[in-house]
Amino acid sequence: TDEVFNGLLSLNFIYEGAASLRRNFLLADPLNLSMPFVSLSIALGTYWSTAQVIAIERSIYFSAKIRKAIKDFGPVAVLVAFSALNSLKSVKKFGVPTLVVPNTFQLAGGRKFLINFMSVPVRKRWLCAFPAMLLTALFFMDQNISARVVNKEDNKLQKGEAYNADMVALGLVTGVLSIFGLPWMCGATVQSMNHVRSMTTLKFNNETESMEIDHVTETRTTGFITHAMLAASIFLLPLLTFLPIPVVSGVFLFLGRKLMTGNHFLKRILDSSAEKKSFARKPSNPCSGTKENEFIHRDTNFVPCRFVDI
Repeated sequence: TDEVFNGLLSLNFIYEGAASLRRNFLLADPLNLSMPFVSLSIALGTYWSTAQVIAIERSIYFSAKIRKAIKDFGPVAVLVAFSALNSLKSVKKFGVPTLVVPNTFQLAGGRKFLINFMSVPVRKRWLCAFPAMLLTALFFMDQNISARVVNKEDNKLQKGEAYNADMVALGLVTGVLSIFGLPWMCGATVQSMNHVRSMTTLKFNNETESMEIDHVTETRTTGFITHAMLAASIFLLPLLTFLPIPVVSGVFLFLGRKLMTGNHFLKRILDSSAEKKSFARKPSNPCSGTKENEFIHRDTNFVPCRFVDI
């Protein structure tokens, strides 16, 4: 289930990034496609640059601390660099779209903070019950999958799990946000995984000749500071008007591709189209027997059904 859910997130990121770039071509003048192609170049440049600064951690250049600093702050530097590039007169003339943010702090449509539920017809209240049950299932799966990914054995965490307490806290917060009509919280799978990775210390294993997790620093301080900074970012809304939408699309494409790395669910979909004899000879295939291969191919045929179910 974890692999299928991560695969769904990966495809969702890629779809959103590609749909935004496609929209530029649909809305542009057919006789002048300069803006869509410039936007595409910015998005691909953002994708490539972000991938390069992330990959430098595994390179042989600089010291380990410098490589880690480049990996942590490199993506932000890429966003700033491409936003500055779009601000140049030679690029700005193409009219690359940027984020649109309100000038004042207000709720959507200028509505009141407290929603009057009694103004909604009774029939519509009952109709809202069905999507509410689907959202409840989604919150439950997202929270538990995020917790399982964070607490997997490879991370070597020492603190015990608190699945039930997490679900109670999420339910209370979701109820309060629903009363005021504010966006719901979720497990934030990608952010949770990145938080664990940023707190992880790696070491080189001479036997396997690969990097492996040494330990993970477990603290609540970083999580609190991160979300406090997210809340404080509301004061930076005027600066977001300088952020080109293709830059965001490039980041989405990178996140989607990053989540594909090591995803056995997506790998098995590709392997399902491989010739059985060739699949048995693959060095990475742990199941070299005929019966094991037949089971893998037969089981993989049901994987798309799980994907659609989620």
